[in-house]
Amino acid sequence: MDYKSTIKSRPYLYKETKKAAILIKQGFTVDEIKNKSIEDNIFQFESESRKKEVASIISTRLKNLDEFIIDKIVEGNVETSKILVLYSIIKTDRLFFEFMNEVYKEKFLLKDFFLRDKDFNVFFQSKREQSEKVASWTEYTFKKLKQVYVRILFECGLIENQKGDRKIKTPILESEAKEYLYKIGDKIYINAILGDRE
Repeated sequence: MDYKSTIKSRPYLYKETKKAAILIKQGFTVDEIKNKSIEDNIFQFESESRKKEVASIISTRLKNLDEFIIDKIVEGNVETSKILVLYSIIKTDRLFFEFMNEVYKEKFLLKDFFLRDKDFNVFFQSKREQSEKVASWTEYTFKKLKQVYVRILFECGLIENQKGDRKIKTPILESEAKEYLYKIGDKIYINAILGDRE
């Protein structure tokens, strides 16, 4: 999976993702949900382009999830549901996954429970050095990426505040969901969120 910066215009979209997951449980396909977004405006966006964009984002995130995970997004407790939506994002965005795995998870291992501006700067700088593609991005792109990462982490309940030194909160995930993700081979993704080394 290549690095991309498209997440900068793709927020967390928790309510919309959960709504789509409910429709999948009702038997709708991802393509049908895409059509419903455009024709029936189920996600309630004003512009045609935003309807299409959000439908496309959510279908990309959901199409890799199986019935168990979709079910947990719909029926699980709110913390678990939110973490599984985050999991659907990091599974489809390599750079964000690497941020979670190399920066966020490390915070737990080092018992340093604050996410600071310099953490983002150091991370993006190291990615610039590793990837010509990332090195070609503008400062504005990195600024937007940082804003979106912070907003996603805040909205899914992993940090307490969006400004200054951001206090990290311990993620809560139902043990059944965690065990299932381990079983299907996605330990690396969920550990990046939970801060587990295992």
